[in-house]
Amino acid sequence: MSIAVIFDMDGTLFQTNKILEISLHETFNRLRTMKLWEKETPVEKYREIMGVPLPVVWETLLPNHSNEVRLKTNDYFHEKLIENINSGNGALYPNVEEIFSYLKNNNYSIFIASNGLTEYLNAIVRYYNLDNWVTEIFSIQQIQTQDKADLVKTILKKYNIKKGAVVGDRLSDIKAAKSNCLIAIGCNFDFAQQAELSQADVIINDLLEIKTNLSI
Repeated sequence: MSIAVIFDMDGTLFQTNKILEISLHETFNRLRTMKLWEKETPVEKYREIMGVPLPVVWETLLPNHSNEVRLKTNDYFHEKLIENINSGNGALYPNVEEIFSYLKNNNYSIFIASNGLTEYLNAIVRYYNLDNWVTEIFSIQQIQTQDKADLVKTILKKYNIKKGAVVGDRLSDIKAAKSNCLIAIGCNFDFAQQAELSQADVIINDLLEIKTNLSI
């Protein structure tokens, strides 16, 4: 029976903030040229809701726009995110490779479960060669409920996993862990919110701290 460590991507493994602002500005500049936006780019609003499913993102950022505009905006935004990843404008958080090597060498199975789209997640994995360690990547696109707890449940069922931990920076990660009887490790990184982190079993400030908090 495998023991799993399931990682969120944005704000946990990948420093999304390094490409978020530029990609968001590019996206809203396009909306401005189309006469669909006049205000400032809502960067801070996006930071607040980081980690929610994409339909919620665009309902929040574009509350007065049609679903068609939201969908097209989302597609363009993801094109820009991937361009910035492939241009080397992003970065992993410190010690990602070190903790992955440690876990792999100690027979833990590593997974990624994210609210991000598959193509976006694959771009990060390819650019940073994370597939050297990661068993499989799971996107919220793969399930109908758009609930990360169900996404984690999919991993556990597919790989017959009974024990493990979910590592992430937002409440959806913590709830996904607890709903599946796993350890909830909260990352006190860029997008984290203290009220959400307080619900985790463990709070870390560096990924290497996972080593001493896997009491499984």
